[in-house]
Amino acid sequence: MKQVKIWLEAMRLRTLPVSMSGVLMAIGLTVWQGLFRWQPAALCLVFALLAQIASNFANEYYDYKKGTDKKGRVGPRRGVTEGDIKPNTLRNVTYLTLAIACAVGCCMIPYGGWQIIPVGVLIAVFVLAYSAGPYPLSYHGLGELTVFIFYGMVPVIASYYVIADRSFDALAVLASMTIGFMGVNVLLVNNYRDMDDDKEAGKNTAVVIFGRKLASVAYLFNGFMAIAMLSPLWVVIYLSDKMVLPKWTFWAPAIYLVIHVAIWTMLNRNTGAKLNPLLGLTALNMLLFTIIMLMAFVI
Repeated sequence: MKQVKIWLEAMRLRTLPVSMSGVLMAIGLTVWQGLFRWQPAALCLVFALLAQIASNFANEYYDYKKGTDKKGRVGPRRGVTEGDIKPNTLRNVTYLTLAIACAVGCCMIPYGGWQIIPVGVLIAVFVLAYSAGPYPLSYHGLGELTVFIFYGMVPVIASYYVIADRSFDALAVLASMTIGFMGVNVLLVNNYRDMDDDKEAGKNTAVVIFGRKLASVAYLFNGFMAIAMLSPLWVVIYLSDKMVLPKWTFWAPAIYLVIHVAIWTMLNRNTGAKLNPLLGLTALNMLLFTIIMLMAFVI
């Protein structure tokens, strides 16, 4: 049981709502528009989860190899740093998980066509490029941009495309930016907490470059921008005489923003290990918003 717990910690389960939310948003949109197909939807969800788990493994392994992580770090326990997982084992599991994700991705080709292969290749490359390679993105202040694109725009737009039989929709693009801004905030909390350790290790995250004060402002801004991206949908729901979506759909942005501001307040009042729960709360707030929207689209 101890080993299971160690590997679950390495997966960073509290961050997985980030990858789930993009696919769930795409599922909701396709159901609402009568384009839903469950087989490609299931494949998209499994692929997204496996890709994020592989990314989390890779991040832990390559941070260890670069000496970025150290024992007794403020954040969640790192199994390879603490000696619970052998480095070579984590490396092998990382590439195995990524290979399985790629295999699942190949199963989407009958639904999305051969044109989705470049997208899959890019995702696989960036899973590793985030922490590895000659220019690791997370070490050069590009982590947030990477998350916005590959945990926001790509999963929503690509999943919509595959599920909806190679269709494209402008609302999916707006929704992808909503998910992108929310996902960036999960990373911001992580880097906000780790700023001192990252700075000491030479890991120049955006928070290290711009400081905690600006990161806090960005966190608050991102939450409101996430909701603003779907403003055309809110306007249509409010003004339309027809039941485009139920009026209770407005609970989604309202609940999200209330929780968002509360988490932001706690972010400014706490330091160190006390920030750990805020990462999970930010991800859960994102997932809650997505689930409410999914219910509105389905019902």
